[in-house]
Amino acid sequence: MALASPRAAAPVSPGGHDRPLYALALRLIAMLAISFMFAGVKWLSEHGVHIVETLFFRQLFALPVVMVGIVMGPGLASIRTQHIGLHASRTFMGMIGMVLNFGSFILLPLAEATTIGFSMPLFATIFSALFLREPTGIHRWSAVLIGFVGVMIIAQPGAHLDISPFGLGVAVSAAILTAIISMLLRRMSQIEIPTTIVFWFSALSLPVLGALMPFFVQAHDPVVWAILIGTGMIGGLAQIFMTTALRWGPVAVVLPMDYSSLLWSTLIGWFVWDKLPAPTTWIGAALIIASGLYIVWRERVRKRVVTDIIVPRE
Repeated sequence: MALASPRAAAPVSPGGHDRPLYALALRLIAMLAISFMFAGVKWLSEHGVHIVETLFFRQLFALPVVMVGIVMGPGLASIRTQHIGLHASRTFMGMIGMVLNFGSFILLPLAEATTIGFSMPLFATIFSALFLREPTGIHRWSAVLIGFVGVMIIAQPGAHLDISPFGLGVAVSAAILTAIISMLLRRMSQIEIPTTIVFWFSALSLPVLGALMPFFVQAHDPVVWAILIGTGMIGGLAQIFMTTALRWGPVAVVLPMDYSSLLWSTLIGWFVWDKLPAPTTWIGAALIIASGLYIVWRERVRKRVVTDIIVPRE
């Protein structure tokens, strides 16, 4: 899910002091904003807006919000980069990821699309072990296996009459690509600050999407335009809140708040589309969330052990 923001990239808190409650509040607000953004994407599709239009206006109206965050934060000088090629690669993959993520919410009910998106840490664990050669023991592999059992419970034939195999495939593909992007963002975070990454993603994607717009743009009524503008601005705010949350709180504390988006998506889906998740979705979600939380906890324990070895505690 996550989608267009560098979740793992965050500068150290000013002065080295964390504000965990503030960070948790920011992350919860970000997840609420993201849930509304994806609900807007689904609603727009149902009202005749092509996904290319949605992507373009999502990036266009998010950019001013991101710029305000940059001006109020690190300053305009922070958008300078010597790694434009790396940003271009991130933009290419990010645009495909946005298509898949938006497509999953268009094709599936909100709660189910959100839940499948939670499988991203499972794929990230697999790819980190295979390609980054990060140590992955029996604990994390067990968590990955349990998470995939949760995905299979949600995807089992006949469990949902309103879940198409194609939509499920799009959602899983989105989670896989988001995991790959997270690895790239991990590398980029070593040489760029989060606001620089966010800015260049928006700036580089807009010309490409703008070139496609003449083939897909169409007239819309004021309500559709309001949702288009709102979706873009809310998406930009979500990026800022997610980045700022990681600035003020440890990753292991902040990231579990992402699972609150299932609650928001369920409530929005019930209120707007009169749909509630099937019992199998809740069972699968519990397994996926539990596995994701365990992976986060094990990562925290592993780092603590490494720290104790390097700097023994007294």
